[in-house]
Amino acid sequence: ISFSAGSYSSYVQVRGSVPLYWSQDISTMMPKPPITLDQADPFAHVAAHHFDQMLQRFGSPIIILNLVKEREKRKHERILSEELVAAVTYLNQFLPPEHAIVYIPWDMAKYTKSKLCNVLDRLNVIAESVVKKTGFFVNRPDSYCNILRPDEKWNELGGFVVPTGRLQTGVLRTNCVDCLDRTNTAQFMVGKCALAYQLYSLGLIDKPNLQFDTDAVRLFEELYEDHGDTLSLQYGGSQLVHRVKTYRKIAPWTQHSKDIMQTLSRYYSNAFSDADRQDSINLFLGVYQPAEAKPHLWELPTDFYLHHKNTMNLSQMRRSYTFWWTTGVLKHLPLPYDEVTCTENRRKLMVKKFHKYEEEIDIHNEFFRPYELSIFDDTFCLAMTNSTRDFMPKNVGIDPSPFTVRKPDETGKSVLGNKSNREETVLQRKTAASAPPPPSEEAVSSSSEDDSGTDKEDEGTVSQRSTPVKMTDTGDNAKITENVVQSMKDVYGINLSEVPSEDDLSIYTRFVQLGQSQHKQEKSSQQLSSKLLYGVINLMLCVSFMLYLLAICFIVIFSLDIVKMHIMRKTGWQEEKG
Repeated sequence: ISFSAGSYSSYVQVRGSVPLYWSQDISTMMPKPPITLDQADPFAHVAAHHFDQMLQRFGSPIIILNLVKEREKRKHERILSEELVAAVTYLNQFLPPEHAIVYIPWDMAKYTKSKLCNVLDRLNVIAESVVKKTGFFVNRPDSYCNILRPDEKWNELGGFVVPTGRLQTGVLRTNCVDCLDRTNTAQFMVGKCALAYQLYSLGLIDKPNLQFDTDAVRLFEELYEDHGDTLSLQYGGSQLVHRVKTYRKIAPWTQHSKDIMQTLSRYYSNAFSDADRQDSINLFLGVYQPAEAKPHLWELPTDFYLHHKNTMNLSQMRRSYTFWWTTGVLKHLPLPYDEVTCTENRRKLMVKKFHKYEEEIDIHNEFFRPYELSIFDDTFCLAMTNSTRDFMPKNVGIDPSPFTVRKPDETGKSVLGNKSNREETVLQRKTAASAPPPPSEEAVSSSSEDDSGTDKEDEGTVSQRSTPVKMTDTGDNAKITENVVQSMKDVYGINLSEVPSEDDLSIYTRFVQLGQSQHKQEKSSQQLSSKLLYGVINLMLCVSFMLYLLAICFIVIFSLDIVKMHIMRKTGWQEEKG
């Protein structure tokens, strides 16, 4: 693989649980087990070890986006927030201010309950600030057109600029309690913002901005939802309950019923299947190793001592309470220590020799796998979303760009329906957009005490700090769309939404009848010709057989005469000799 051939870019994010000693007791069979802190850690030993590894691997700044609840009548998720804030505050007092850990707390569940704030707008603001601080990786220098016509946001972009391109310095670490629904949506918004900068650096778009309802963002959203469903099925026993459409408040009514079923499925899995799933993970990772005279895995009352075997022994190698980072890490910041050219990193470097046809270096065989049986319907290239196939936009022939906004209500299929169906569809969309959001995972799982009290008191405060939903005039947008997009008659030559006239229907009926009669005549002529051909073939076979018999008889008679002539000559020659 050549790292200099072609142009490519990447952006790295991290999702992970809160770096503390905490757990939930799964033996009580409760749908929402209480959160308990297993060990007191006043000097943030666990958090220091975790953030030291992140500084070595990603550099600075390390940005934490904490999405757990901050205000609850009864403490549940707030326990983790308080401990994480204390750990980050303790660790930051020993770091240089320019490389301090950035902590961003945001109660996403509370914002979701409010009708006056837009969750994705607030996430977009956070994503812009994060990407500007970390930058991204690209293996080519800035384009000359970007230098001539620089964008304001492009000039504020961070990272580390080298002659051959850009390097990402630092990373965003997103977490909630289970790192599923809220974390997946937040990471999607950050990835969408970074994707806009990446496409702009590669020269594919004019401005570093991507809008919803485009083919590129729709495909990107589907990728993140498939990724979230995979993690959620493995960890929670169900698919994602709240998706990007749920937070956009454009999900149809059918999606609300699916969300309720997914919530019930997750509750059942948490209450009855978590213990078996945790046992299988412990066995798969080698945390539990079976042995004779040792209790079985399913007989253990808790797995605490599997993860903490030396709880009674104090480790001899202690990390410093103040200089909690590895030696040499601060010297090379903001660059990560693992990517700096030094003697220690050269010792870690391993050079392997591969054959050119091995899957590790052959990208074509690794992706397509020509030596395995594959089904086209199962490949993602054919199953991925496509607006042209899904709802056939009217402007796809005019502007086929994947960065053009195409909404389902501006499609050719909607034009085919009658007026009542169109009005009903528009009414359903308006009702779904104005309806309150479905109950979030925290709202459903919380008790009645959690929903009352602080949430109602803070609703006014939230609406003031949040970004209100921008209401637009649909009539003006429809007029603009009609002026820009060509009509169906201009594109296809006929307006399919109009009912055909009686003359056109009569002409069409006559053509159909002519076609049917012509098909019958052709079919009958084909049958007659096949019969005649069959008789001719039979006659030719008979004649050929008779000629063959005559030829055989002639050959036999002619051969007998020749034999008799030879015999007579032979006998006459012998008489003359005697």
